[in-house]
Amino acid sequence: MLKKQLNPKVSLISNSEEETKLCAQRLAGQLKQGDIVLLQGDLGAGKTTFVKGLAQALKFSSKKVNSPTFVLMNYYKAKLPIYHFDLYRLEKAAELDTLDFDDYFYGEGVSLIEWPERLGKNMPKQYYLVEFKHKSEHQRTICISCPSKPQPRPSR
Repeated sequence: MLKKQLNPKVSLISNSEEETKLCAQRLAGQLKQGDIVLLQGDLGAGKTTFVKGLAQALKFSSKKVNSPTFVLMNYYKAKLPIYHFDLYRLEKAAELDTLDFDDYFYGEGVSLIEWPERLGKNMPKQYYLVEFKHKSEHQRTICISCPSKPQPRPSR
C-alpha cells in the first residue's frame, strides 16, 4: 500500500461520474507545477474519470482524455500541463527508464499516475494519493491523502 507520510485525508462517496469529476476539480485547484497524483484502484473504479474532471478544471477538454494504457503516457496541453501515465501494462519498473520520467514527474506540469504500485524504485517522495474503491455498481469511495510536506508554490 502507498500510505507513506501522507497527512490530511478526505474521504467521500461518489454516486456518479459527474460527482467523481467534481471531486477531481476541487483537487485541481490545489495542484501546482511539479505535483504528482497517484491514482490507485481496481479496473473500472473511476481513475480515468477523475483525470477527466481534473483536466476539465485545468481548461482541457475532458472529451479528449483517455487512458494511455498502450502508450504509457498522454500529454494534455492545459492551463497547467498534464502528464497522464497508465502503468497497467508495465511489466517491470525498469521500463520507465526509457521515459525519462524525472522530466515529467518534476517538470512544468502535474503528473497523474494510474497503477502507481508499478513504479518500484521510481516512487516519488512526495505525492497526493487518490484511492478508489467500488462501493456498489454506481458508487465509489474516493479517499484523497495529501503530502505531509507539500512542495512550495513557485513564486510568480
